[in-house]
Amino acid sequence: MQDPLSFRQYGAPLVLTVPGVDNSGPGHWQTLWEKQRNDTRRVDLGMWTKPHRNSWVTRLGQAIRTSEGPIVLCAHSLGCLAVAWWAALEGQAFGTPVAGALLVAPPDCDHLDDGDRLAGFAPTPKMMLPFPSLLVASRNDPYAPFEWSRSVAYYWGSEFVDAGTLGHVNADSEIGDWPDGLALLDRLIRTATERARNPAPLESRRSILRQPSPNRERVSL
Repeated sequence: MQDPLSFRQYGAPLVLTVPGVDNSGPGHWQTLWEKQRNDTRRVDLGMWTKPHRNSWVTRLGQAIRTSEGPIVLCAHSLGCLAVAWWAALEGQAFGTPVAGALLVAPPDCDHLDDGDRLAGFAPTPKMMLPFPSLLVASRNDPYAPFEWSRSVAYYWGSEFVDAGTLGHVNADSEIGDWPDGLALLDRLIRTATERARNPAPLESRRSILRQPSPNRERVSL
């Protein structure tokens, strides 16, 4: 595979993986992607067992600021909430430096007891993300109702992807390096690369990826 610093001269993005609580272990698709691809590296959010929203957002922001754009974020589970909160608290111009995001299995933190270690990430931000995004949800995810995930995709302006029945889309799902997810990542990379070469006019920015219909029934978060 070509060196990332070489092919990124032509607009290809750097992929930053953003794990969830307890980090991603050796069998997780994020870890396998990092081993297979030389354009991919992990964001060290710290405090993996006791996640803290502002600390995670700060660490994510530092990783983004110190990386040469464009950047595609690849988040799993609570990492998706870190990405959403980063967008809400720090923000950016549309599509730069973060040019896209793959958001996989965000957990429903809005209906947890106060003592739950994920509760500090509630409420889920209800805002359009400032970059094209794909939100992937499983129909039998123990941490998020499927229709809740669909509603989050609506608020974030993400294209919603039905992953079928893959649990929490992690190592326990026995999906290995998750080829379907790699195809989604490559789609985001192609979109980000093309946009870097040919910046989209303002009026077309919201249609860089197919967006959810505003007429679709909304599900309360």
